[in-house]
Amino acid sequence: MPAPQVLSVGRIPIVGVGPVLEEGRWPARAVIGEAVPITATIFREGHDAVGANVVITRPSGRTQVIPMPVKEWGNSLYEATYLPSAEGGHTFRVEAWSDPVETWAHAARVKIHAGVDVQLMLDEGVAVLTRAVTEVRRPDAKQQLLRDAIAALQDGRQDPESRLAPALSTAVRDVLTAAPLREWVTTSPDYPLVVQRERALASAWYEIFPRSEGAKLNKRTGEWASGTFTTAARRLPAIAAMGFDVVYLTPIHPIGLTHRKGRNNSLKAEAGDPGSPYAIGAAEGGHDAIHPQLGTLRQFKNFTARARELGLEVALDLALQCSPDHPWVTAHPEWFTTRLDGTIAYAENPPKKYQDIYPLNFDNDPQGIYEAIRDVLEHWVAAGVTLFRVDNPHTKPLTFWEQLLAHFAQHHPDVIFLAEAFTRPAMMHTLAKIGFHQSYTYFTWRQDAAEMAEYLTEVSGPSSFYMRPNFWPTTHDILTPDMQHGGPALYRMRAVLAATGSPSYGIYTGYEFVENVPRPGVEEQIDNEKYEFKARDWAQADRYGIETLLTTLNRLRARHVSLRRLRGLTVHPSSNPNVLCYSRHLSAEESPTGRADTVITVVSFDPHHTQEGVVWLDLGALGLRDDAVLTVDDAVTGASFQWGREFFVRFDPHVTLAHAAAVRPGVSS
Repeated sequence: MPAPQVLSVGRIPIVGVGPVLEEGRWPARAVIGEAVPITATIFREGHDAVGANVVITRPSGRTQVIPMPVKEWGNSLYEATYLPSAEGGHTFRVEAWSDPVETWAHAARVKIHAGVDVQLMLDEGVAVLTRAVTEVRRPDAKQQLLRDAIAALQDGRQDPESRLAPALSTAVRDVLTAAPLREWVTTSPDYPLVVQRERALASAWYEIFPRSEGAKLNKRTGEWASGTFTTAARRLPAIAAMGFDVVYLTPIHPIGLTHRKGRNNSLKAEAGDPGSPYAIGAAEGGHDAIHPQLGTLRQFKNFTARARELGLEVALDLALQCSPDHPWVTAHPEWFTTRLDGTIAYAENPPKKYQDIYPLNFDNDPQGIYEAIRDVLEHWVAAGVTLFRVDNPHTKPLTFWEQLLAHFAQHHPDVIFLAEAFTRPAMMHTLAKIGFHQSYTYFTWRQDAAEMAEYLTEVSGPSSFYMRPNFWPTTHDILTPDMQHGGPALYRMRAVLAATGSPSYGIYTGYEFVENVPRPGVEEQIDNEKYEFKARDWAQADRYGIETLLTTLNRLRARHVSLRRLRGLTVHPSSNPNVLCYSRHLSAEESPTGRADTVITVVSFDPHHTQEGVVWLDLGALGLRDDAVLTVDDAVTGASFQWGREFFVRFDPHVTLAHAAAVRPGVSS
């Protein structure tokens, strides 16, 4: 057996390069205009100076070289920032070298000031700068700067400090940074980076059940008439006016009759009960069909076209499960699990049973299932769908997702996949690594200030290069105890948290009405829309001010790029354990606008009592001096404040539980 290949560490070791996933097994991810910090630990023996840069290879094949200065000298940490401007597959590598000019400059600065080896230092400067001119190509004007520095070093009419000064000037340093003299160049491997459109990172989702939009109850007969794509389209202007950019539809397919669930998940459906849209498939068709009560494919395309006119994209729920009446059950029984008694196994999550759903079994014909589902998604993409919310992806093989996501990344790179995987971290993170663009998170269950501070820090950390969170205060499946009891004040506060805590967030329709009554014994709403029609009086949508608040928050997000980025978050301490303060900050260098941007959010987690306290801002994390005084404009209350290193807050639930304060440009001290 041949001995394993051992890669040389190189004369100038480069280790700990990032962002890198599993040694380059999967690409790190970014979006257009999102600053990507590329880091590496670089060092060498002895005391000679080291230089470094990053070489980016763009999708076109063209390369870009970015200087990589030292960030933490004591830890030998170097960092460069790349601001991508093109979508597609990139690679990057780090180059490091021994820097003879900087090695000489450091010694000359110290020795000439001390009067030690003065002439030798000046002569060595002439020699090394002459090499920099003759061995490295530059524009003539840049070369002349170096020649002038050489001439000054040789000018015996001046004192040694004056002769040295031009060689150590900022102008000369800039020339040598852009085109350095390099020795013992060492190169890291090439690592992958994929750049996607901004919506893969930043989006505002609004979820609807299409059948409820425009549904009408005949009070005389007690029968419901389903909403349609045409009536649902009438809601789109209001959704767009609130500033959302994605309208998410729960499944729109035919619903099975066998074991159909009734209201509140009852095992017996009464006449007229529409069933759960997640029990997909009936005589009318399966995942590529439309429930006949909703309309036709042409009407669905009209819906997606109207959404586009309003600046909305359409997301469709992808639930890979079948009702017993799904055509696949008859055509492909091998795609399901058959028990010893010959029956097909229905879905279970003990003690819960889902008799109206058969889960797919990928063991017998994985390629056949893959091709069928790929074709289903191609069908909906052709109809105008650009995002998919994937139901329970953690219950399907990762090999399947890796193949499917790779297909769409190649053929439809604009299509975005959101994973609804409430499971263990290893599975959630690997789903993201293999290609899911966004992920539901445990935001909903972080119900106090300390837990939320820890979670915000976690999702904004190293995983931010591949796992992009999408925060939802509630969903059609989730109504946590705090939301059951917190009332309108907490609904408003959690909306602020979701909209400013993550670049992507979502609202389930009806949130405006504070629909917070649970079904006994479970964390979901009573009279759940999964099992019945739900008509709402949209004329009353701003009864609690939430419609206005959502509009305000989406406008804030549109104005402030820092809220559309995941990194740059800092949690600031508070004297009150019920009060959480965090900021999102982009420096001018990291911002696609070229201007620094900061938004500070402060919230109280107590919806029943007034809370107050002192917040201590880490002004250094905002790129400011410790004595800076900020003028901030609070989007929630409309008030403006002067905040310094310490400031006082008071939250009355009858007034507000939150501030979302944008820092005005220009800071007084």
